[in-house]
Amino acid sequence: MACSIEGPILSRCLKGGHLGLPRREDAMSTMLDNEEGRKLSSTCVENRDELVAYLESGCKPADKWVIGTEHEKFGFDIKTRQPIPYDGPAGVKAIFDGLITKYDWEPVLENGKMIALYQDGQAISLEPGGQFELSGAPLPTVHKTCGEVNTHLDQVKDIAGQLGIGFIGMGFHPTASRADFDTMPKDRYGIMTAYMPKKGTMGLDMMYRTCTVQVNLDFGSEQDMARKFRVGMALQPLATALFANSPFKDGLLSDFISLRANVWTDTDNERCGTLPFVFDDGFGFEQYADYALDVPMYFVYRDGKYIDASGQSFRDFLAGKLPALPGEKPTLKDWDNHLTTIFTEVRMKKYMEMRGADGGPWRRICALPAFWVGLLYDGASLDAAMDLIRGWTVEDVDNMRFAVTREGFRTAAPGGRTLQDIAQSALEISRAGLKARGNIDTWGNDETHFLDTLQRSVDAGVTHAEELVHLYKGAWAGNLDRVFDEFAY
Repeated sequence: MACSIEGPILSRCLKGGHLGLPRREDAMSTMLDNEEGRKLSSTCVENRDELVAYLESGCKPADKWVIGTEHEKFGFDIKTRQPIPYDGPAGVKAIFDGLITKYDWEPVLENGKMIALYQDGQAISLEPGGQFELSGAPLPTVHKTCGEVNTHLDQVKDIAGQLGIGFIGMGFHPTASRADFDTMPKDRYGIMTAYMPKKGTMGLDMMYRTCTVQVNLDFGSEQDMARKFRVGMALQPLATALFANSPFKDGLLSDFISLRANVWTDTDNERCGTLPFVFDDGFGFEQYADYALDVPMYFVYRDGKYIDASGQSFRDFLAGKLPALPGEKPTLKDWDNHLTTIFTEVRMKKYMEMRGADGGPWRRICALPAFWVGLLYDGASLDAAMDLIRGWTVEDVDNMRFAVTREGFRTAAPGGRTLQDIAQSALEISRAGLKARGNIDTWGNDETHFLDTLQRSVDAGVTHAEELVHLYKGAWAGNLDRVFDEFAY
């Protein structure tokens, strides 16, 4: 819908919305083909207050909080270990076709090309280099979100295996160069590929050579959002250590245990990193909306097409002065799309995204939502997590964010501690929070067992990345083909 500045403006602020995870859409968020999506696309925005209200509309009572797990993985040709192309008998589209035929997924098209699949609140979409991403449905327990992950990986392995394709979860591709990746047929990626080199040295590596796991979580009020945001932002360096899994680059050892996290330090500092104002007294929805208004835009989506608005101002858009669409004002869908182009360590839309982890092995995919749910979804545990970070400064968090990419659990933390010490405390808090939730599976287990793989790493003081380095220097004798043999899903 075009929102003319001369025409009537609809000022409908949504109230009491749901988590907002992908429905019938590309998981990177284009046009929602459902009632909410149509409302967003037809609701013109008149002023800043409506943008703030959109964020606030995510507030939900605690009994409605859900969990959305997203994870990315690299597809590779089993014979050559090279990244898979989009087309061809052993490519992305062939996997999509198999999932549609055997498992009844629905295709999502852009310009006549299949770019995603949809089924029951889940979406399978493509990152720029063909990385497969599952954006899970909003689910009430870690048991259910992990079951969803297991089903997805079983299906993908079934179809891909017949095509000679494997999948591996790592934060940075261990062997392929940027030139080895095919470009996926999504117009927004063309805009981003042209814009990224203008803003940092590693943006294209981020797009084409990295994978992550993240969890999307709800908040109950502005105060609850602020507390969760502060804990999440302060402890993202810890999440990087807990899930570090990218020590290789171009077939060799790099200088990092989380090369993925290092890539984000020089991707685009106008939309990445730590947000200092999150730690200020009075932080709330208004402050985040003002920040987002000043993040340069990438695009506007109209009539099935992406219009390049890279570097332009959403404030100008709000005033009807966007050069890419002169005379038009934004819709709420434009605002929602713009929020997806912010890449800070914690990101807010109508829910919060924890973004600091490398892609990793099967068990660690489930450990990520368990870790954050335990910390943030129980009141007593959230209080304890706030106490754990009490007195930390923005400088402390940034120092850890840069150091952890090399030092892992040895990274210095405030108060003369290390991230290994912080990890022991955080896992204890998370475990208590999960236990308090009392969610029991059919085998009588609560959600705490999902933390066991992290606990073993912390007790040993050794990240998964360092385990890979040990294998590389020892049993593998420098042959990185072994990582595809031993760590593929």
